[in-house]
Amino acid sequence: MRLKELTQSPQRRRGLVKAKVKRQKAKVKRLSYFSLLTFAFCLPLRPLCVYCASAVNRNPRRTQLSFTVARASLLLVSVILIILPVFQPLALSSPATPGAATRLRVMSYNVHVGIGADKRNDLARIAEVIRRERPHLVGLQEIDRGVERTKRVDQMVELARLTGMEYAFAHNLDYQGGQYGVAVLSRLPILAVDHRRLRHMREAERRGLLRVEVSVAGKTVNFVTTHLDYQNHDNRLFETRQLTDALKGINTPLIVVGDFNDEPSGDSYKFMLEQFADAWVSASAPGDGLTYPADKPAKRIDYVFYRSGPLRARRAWIPQTQASDHLPLVVDLELSPR
Repeated sequence: MRLKELTQSPQRRRGLVKAKVKRQKAKVKRLSYFSLLTFAFCLPLRPLCVYCASAVNRNPRRTQLSFTVARASLLLVSVILIILPVFQPLALSSPATPGAATRLRVMSYNVHVGIGADKRNDLARIAEVIRRERPHLVGLQEIDRGVERTKRVDQMVELARLTGMEYAFAHNLDYQGGQYGVAVLSRLPILAVDHRRLRHMREAERRGLLRVEVSVAGKTVNFVTTHLDYQNHDNRLFETRQLTDALKGINTPLIVVGDFNDEPSGDSYKFMLEQFADAWVSASAPGDGLTYPADKPAKRIDYVFYRSGPLRARRAWIPQTQASDHLPLVVDLELSPR
């Protein structure tokens, strides 16, 4: 007891002792609460929680130290829980056993230069859709770079910044002082890029394809995005033939995504099925796969195709969002080691 306390009357000293005990009990109560939270959120920190609680019972003078340790532990757990989802998409699903398959998530998304079904231009909404679905590769259509209608914004730089992904862009058309085309976002390092402009019969808008190479579990995978003619079915088929011709020499696993502007009854879709599998069908996805228009989907024109062999579609779905006039299409593919 300190000198000041000794000089007080007995009644005063008893009052001071009672107040001190009361404060000590309050600290113990808070410590127990924080220790319980730490235990509930993170079992690996259980020994620390036990220490914090037992320290109080052994020696009340160590309450403040234990209380500080518990608060620091809870803060650490909270930070881990917050940042874990951010880093989770960066890794491909690891094979459970040697020689097992690897999961690869891909997305096709016509972003309509960031203009949603509500006619509002908001790239942040597009980025949020992509972040939420956590794809490894995204094929984008209708991208502006430095175009007047979208306030001269470099949309690829902005989307890459907002999603934390690498990008490649294919300039298919000059428009309003800028560039317009298709693009790829990738969580995997892009090893090579190939851009081909497609010849057209009479459509004014020039189309093209963009191909990137990435490495997945030690295998080279080619990923292609494209956007075909929406007006004339014969020109669309002409573009589709050029697309497949450009990809004939590729012997590695191959994925082709995009807005084909062709329904399953169309000639371009049927032509693609001669060389590729339709992921929506192969995955036995529920529903009709309708992606356009976003507010009242009535057409299936956005696809993920893949060359069978080491690739296999496991799951496909269409997230509901009004961020564009199209809905995105997401597919989980499985890449076998053979």
